[in-house]
Amino acid sequence: MTAPSLAAAQVAEHVNSRPATLGAGKLICIDGPSGSGKTTLADRLVRLVPATVVHTDQLCPGWDGLPAVPAILSTLLTPLAEGRTGRFREWDWIRDRLAETVEVDPAPVLLIEGLGAGARSIAGWTTTLVWVDAEVGQRRTRAFERDGDYFRDQWAGWAAAEDAYFSAEQVRERADLSFRTG
Repeated sequence: MTAPSLAAAQVAEHVNSRPATLGAGKLICIDGPSGSGKTTLADRLVRLVPATVVHTDQLCPGWDGLPAVPAILSTLLTPLAEGRTGRFREWDWIRDRLAETVEVDPAPVLLIEGLGAGARSIAGWTTTLVWVDAEVGQRRTRAFERDGDYFRDQWAGWAAAEDAYFSAEQVRERADLSFRTG
């Protein structure tokens, strides 16, 4: 089994051992810095725990929008906790503006993957909080390979926003499970 598959198995075991926390459903949050392997872990995890997936880059309002993500997540999750459909406006990164409204129906498991997923404001609904990290050079290489020059010019500012968010939210320290990718 590969390292991401082993990590996914550990997350599945953790979430399956916990009671519902988001109304009748469970909420898995995978957070960590850019290029750390969050999406890879989420992709492996949904093979073991079928889930509705929301990526925070769908709802983060632009390069300066990370501080807004916790409030957007709270707005999405409040109706889900009440058994109703949640909504958010998707962000169009190419046009740098809000796009269509995305509806998220209540589900047995919701997986939120990406920066901001570990926000304290949603901790009361979180069943399992996962921290994923990697060495900064490796993370940068992965991010540039994934997003190309589009991200290269934004790296320094985005990294500073990540640092401020992680310092304020203490995600790593509050995580139920932590993984370092290689």
